Amino acid sequence: MDAPQLIDLLRRHARLIQKIAYAYCRNAADREDIVQEVAVQLWRSHDRYDARYRETTWIYRIALNVAISFHRRERRHVEHRLPIELHAVTIAAADVAPSDDVQLLLRCIEDLSALDKALVLLHLDDNDHTAIADVLGISTSNVSTKLGRIKHRLRAALAQHTRPNGGSDGAR
Repeated sequence: MDAPQLIDLLRRHARLIQKIAYAYCRNAADREDIVQEVAVQLWRSHDRYDARYRETTWIYRIALNVAISFHRRERRHVEHRLPIELHAVTIAAADVAPSDDVQLLLRCIEDLSALDKALVLLHLDDNDHTAIADVLGISTSNVSTKLGRIKHRLRAALAQHTRPNGGSDGAR
């Protein structure tokens, strides 16, 4: 891959890479670092790209690995994490402020592990279970199981936050 091909690849998949950076990075400088590191890793690994898989699968895998590694390193240095950037899911509609429900969902997603957060991101991007399995290196059935468990946890967390005073709604 020569420089013009890399630039073309980065342009075609900029939103994907930026979305992952937004989900794992606290501030603009960190997100820029992640995007640059993803570009470097794409450049270094282009000769290992397996054409049997979609190009986006390869890019997701590299971008998520870079972002998760950054997130883990950063977490060691910072005692308290800041909430997920609200643009992670709403990047496509940048001029529209996310609703309170979306903000609450994003806060709940922030509490997930790095792998579970990656799984949710891929799912929200309408990837099928096979594509998610390819990106994360897990089985398709594991994707289904994990998604089911994550959805259950998110529903419980959302229900907890939507009850008056965060407590029981009195229904039995």
